[in-house]
Amino acid sequence: MKSYKKELYFHTENRVEFINITRKVEEALRESEIKEGLCLVNPMHITASVFINDDESGLHEDYKKWLEENIPHNPELYRHNLTGETNADAHIKRQVMGREVLVAITDGRLDFGPWEQIFYGEFDGRRNKRVLIKIIGE
Repeated sequence: MKSYKKELYFHTENRVEFINITRKVEEALRESEIKEGLCLVNPMHITASVFINDDESGLHEDYKKWLEENIPHNPELYRHNLTGETNADAHIKRQVMGREVLVAITDGRLDFGPWEQIFYGEFDGRRNKRVLIKIIGE
C-alpha cells in the first residue's frame, strides 16, 4: 500500500466563498500514481468545509443564502463570540456543510456519480487556510 499527501493553500477575498477544487484533487491523484484506493480531502481549519455537489452557481448562491438566513453572521447572537472572536457562525456553517469528503479511486480516477465535484467552502475568509489531500491505495 502507498500513500500520498498534498496540501492546497487558500486566501479568499470574501468572507464566504465556494471554490471548485476537483481539478487540483485529480492532479494530486495523477501525481500519486495510485490506481485503486481512497482519497480524503479535508480543510485544516475549523471554519472551512470540503463538500461534494454540483458545480452550479444558482445552487451555490442558494447555499449561501440559506446559511446566512439560518446561521447569520451576527456576532451578538453567539456565546462563542464572548471570547473576543466574531466567527461563531462560521464554525456552525462548517458543521452544516461538513468537514471532509472521502472518494473511492477506481482505475486511477475519482469514482464520482453524475455531476459530482469537490468544493472548498470558506466561511471566515480573508486569511490563510489550507486543505489536506491524502491518498492511500495501490
